[in-house]
Order: sequence, then structure tokens, then C-alpha cells
Amino acid sequence: MCGIIGYIGKKKAGEVLFSGLKRLEYRGYDSYGICVLNNFGEPIIHKKVGKISEENFSFSEIEGNIGIGHTRWATTGKVTVENAHPHFDCKKEIFIVHNGIIENYKTLKRILEKRGHKFSSQCDTEVIAHLIEEYFNENLEEAVRKALKHIRGTYGILVLSPKDPQKIVGSCFSSPLILGIGENELLVASDPSALISYTRQIITLEDKEVVVLKPNDFFILKEKPIETIEWDEKEVEKGEYPHFMLKEIMEGPEAVKNSIKGRLIPERGIAKLGGLENVKEKLSQIETLHIIGCGTAFYAGMVGEYMIEEYGGIPVEVDVASEFRYRKPVLSQNSACLFISQSGETADTLEALREVKRKGILSLGIVNMPGSSIARETDAGIYNHIGPEIGVAATKSFVSQLAILVLFTLFLGRQRGLSLIKGQRIAKDLQQIPQKIKEILSQKEKIKEIAQKYSKFSNFIYLGRKYNYPLALEGALKLKEIAYPIHAEGYAGGEMKHGPLALADENFPFLVIALSDSVYEKIFSNIQEIKTRNAPVIAIASEGNEEIKKIVDDVIYIPKTSEMLTPLLVAYPLHLFAYYMGVIKGNDVDKPRNLAKSVTVE
Repeated sequence: MCGIIGYIGKKKAGEVLFSGLKRLEYRGYDSYGICVLNNFGEPIIHKKVGKISEENFSFSEIEGNIGIGHTRWATTGKVTVENAHPHFDCKKEIFIVHNGIIENYKTLKRILEKRGHKFSSQCDTEVIAHLIEEYFNENLEEAVRKALKHIRGTYGILVLSPKDPQKIVGSCFSSPLILGIGENELLVASDPSALISYTRQIITLEDKEVVVLKPNDFFILKEKPIETIEWDEKEVEKGEYPHFMLKEIMEGPEAVKNSIKGRLIPERGIAKLGGLENVKEKLSQIETLHIIGCGTAFYAGMVGEYMIEEYGGIPVEVDVASEFRYRKPVLSQNSACLFISQSGETADTLEALREVKRKGILSLGIVNMPGSSIARETDAGIYNHIGPEIGVAATKSFVSQLAILVLFTLFLGRQRGLSLIKGQRIAKDLQQIPQKIKEILSQKEKIKEIAQKYSKFSNFIYLGRKYNYPLALEGALKLKEIAYPIHAEGYAGGEMKHGPLALADENFPFLVIALSDSVYEKIFSNIQEIKTRNAPVIAIASEGNEEIKKIVDDVIYIPKTSEMLTPLLVAYPLHLFAYYMGVIKGNDVDKPRNLAKSVTVE
């Protein structure tokens, strides 16, 4: 949820921390703060409520080459300067920044207060500083190790002390922490985006490891291989776009290209997925598949269910991770579980994965972040390879997940009797998707005009059937995320007469996905039912469908493709419509209120 960064080197730490926190702001933007040890070893603290991107303080004025920083998304404690990080102990000798949540902080706080500790915030993080104070005896890493034994919950922490200077201590559990190795400098952060201006050489910490950073040196409990960040620095900048969300929508064609690059063999109608090679034999024998995710990743999984059951010949169940982990699922040894997460750190998805592993079930992942917890802990998996996604609302990652699910369907289907001709057709059509996305993106000004027309409405219903029922859910979610206070709900078209039709009138618009596919006649009947009640209708329709113009109020056309691939195209008018509605409402579409990019706490 929050973003953390630490620096030790030759540069002014304040400037490095400020730069890193701006790039981490998508992970939390309620408040922020830094602690730098100046050239005399004295702590300089700067904390503030609000967005660091709006800060006018000159961080370059702070002298000192070592420091830690934090940008917060509030969980425990209101958004105040007192609750902003860094937090400190009674003597202001221990300073800490933290990403995660301490589940037993109330118990620990009561114990510490009885021992005479005075707390200055309502934030759960502060208990860690006081615990470290309890154990501190001039060796910071030893105090951190002992303190963390009492912690229950998730954490990625960085700790600094003027009493053990020229040292940053970090550790993590179910929350990412990445060490960056630069030239005469070391950095550590919760996200690669904060590091890539300084180094591409990284080490990803594993759970409960402790890293100690010193000038030109570092120590971890066990030796770790050095990796290379594949991202380009420009990928974490907005460039010519006003918002990351629009930039990432416009990157859709490239995202699909990169997701399928080197993985598709069209002439044979197959997908070659190197990340699954070590479990290929096991996958050929599975009898059921469970797909698990949260939010937009869950909706991608729902589309995957339709794909895999129709073309892969395997029964599929799709679960919201937060429910899967608590409902005592019955899993056979001949089943597999596929976990979908852009960040690879989604708390509920990660805990569901761990429950599956305890049962000895084959676990797979679709993840964008190399080195993330889900990437490390699954038995096998597939990377998105789409670079960083900064906007809180998932856009290019959603379409990438859909593209990979198409590949996975081919992979499974060709093992189970999917014909060469069908495989070739799917592969050929998938290759054409990036160009078809570009055609939709060229209509963005028209979609903007439609958004302006409908911006006066407070409620929407989105309708879809079969492959595009999950897209109705996704479209409604995006509108709620980005264009609040507008409220929207997604429904399967067949559910209209089971309640939602009661809402239809001239003040309640419907957005209907009405493609020329196997369920077109059914969804067209839904539109007729809505228009009989005088409700406005926006339709997303297939190119060449002139009939639909006669009944709906507005149409957004998309190119034709195989029915199973239509969700990869439908996503774009939905995402653009939500984006422009959010901009019209004056919302910060990159950082919608109350939300954060990576949900690393329950």
C-alpha cells in the first residue's frame, strides 16, 4: 500500500528520496516524510500531509548522504502529520518507515506503555520503533531482528539511527523490498520504479531476511543472485500524457505485443510458454483449474474461464482471493490453481496461494513483477513483460492478462484435442489484436465527447453476455474507481428482468456491450427492453452493424475478431470512457481517493 525508499552514498540523500517518493506516490499519497542524517549525524525530519508531487520544499537544502523516506496510504490512524512516517522511539534515536500492517500492534502498544514508552501517533508502525528501542544496544540490525520476532502481520521496513550511524537496516515479510546496487551508492525500496534512475542491478529480499546497508557495502543473511531490471526509465514517466492512466491505455498495443512476443507459433496453432515447461506434464493431467484473483485480475480470470472451458476442455472455477482463502475449498490432487496479480504482492491472493501450497496443489501465476512474492512462491508461471503500471486503475495489465490467458488456453487446448485449424485461427487473430486496438484508440476524441454528454448522470448499469459479461463488471468497476461519485454496476444481460430493469428510466443510462457474436440477438432484446422504459443507451458494437444505430443513443464501434478475443478490444472503450468521465469530474485519475495500486494488506 505504501511506498518506502532508503539511500546511502555520495549524493544528497534528500534529493534522492524526494525523486524516489514521487515515483512511489501511486502506492500511497495521503502523506509523506523523510529522515536524513546530516553531516553531524543529526536527524533531519520533514513530514507533511498531502501529495509529494505538490511539494515546494527544497530537499536539496538538506545536507547528508543517508536517509529513508515514505509515502503513505492510511490504514491505521487518520491522515495527520503525527501519523505520517518516519516514526520514532521515545528518545528519537530510532527512525522507521514501514509498508504493511501490524496485526497485533494494540497488544504490543499496551505492553510497551506499561514499560514506560510514550507514543506520539495512532499509527501501528510506531510500535516497531519502540520495540527496537527495547533491544537497542549500539547494534541496529540485532535490535531489528529481535524486535521483529514479536511482530505479527506484514511489513517492509527501513530503519535508521544516529546512535549506529552510516547504516540502514531493512527487512520484509509478505511485502516487497528490493536492494539496488549502484556505483558508490546503495538504495533500497518497495518498488523498482524508485531505483531505476540510479541502477538496474537489484537483489530481491525474501521474507524475514535482513539487509544492512553501509557505505559501499551491504550484508544479507544469505547470498542472493543479482538480477537486472528490464524496465526503461521512461516507462515510469508520463511523457506527453497528462496522466499515467491515459499513457497506459495508449500503451495497450505494445502491451499485447510484448505479452505474446516469442510465445506464439501461429503456423502450428500453439503457444510456447517457457515458464510452464517444468510442469507441462502435470498440466496435461489436470482435471480442473481454479483461477484466483482480486478486482480487475478476478474479472480477467472470469474471461479466462470462458476461454479455457470452450477451447481447453477443462472445467474452471474462478474465485475472489479474499473469499477463496476462507471458504475451505475442496481441491483434488488432479487440479491446479492459477493466481493472477499485476504486482505479485496482492495480500489476499498471496495468502490464497500459500493455502493452496499447504494442500500440495500445483500452483501457477500470471504476474507482471519479476521477483515478487507470487512469482517466487508459485510452482511455475508467466510474466506479463509490459513494464511498470503506475496508474492505480489497472488498464494495460488487464488486457495483457487476457492475452496471456489466450496463450494459456492454446497451451492447454492443443494438449487436449483442440484442432490445428482452430488453433491456427486463434493465433492468427491474436496477432492482429494490437492493430485493432490502435483503431479503437483513434476514436478517443469521440469517446471523450460521449463521456461529456453523459457526465451529468449519477448512476450507470453495464450489461454484457458470455465473454463480455466480465467486461461489464470491469467497465462498471473502472467508472466507480475513477469517476466518483458516479455509481455503476455490471450485470449479465440475462439478469435484467431479475431486478435491474426496475431502475430503467430517462435518468438512468445503460452501457451495453452488443457485439455481432453468438449472443447478439439476446443482448439486442435487452436493449429493446431498456429503450421501452426510455432509458439512454450507449452501445459498444461491431463495425458494420448499422441496425443498432436505430435503437440506441450512442454507439462506439470496435473491429471484428474471434468471439473469444473480443474482451481484449472491448476493454478500450470502457477504460477510455471511465478515464474521460473521471477527468471531467475533476478527479485525480492516477490516484483515486481511498485506493492504492498494490493492496498488500487485507
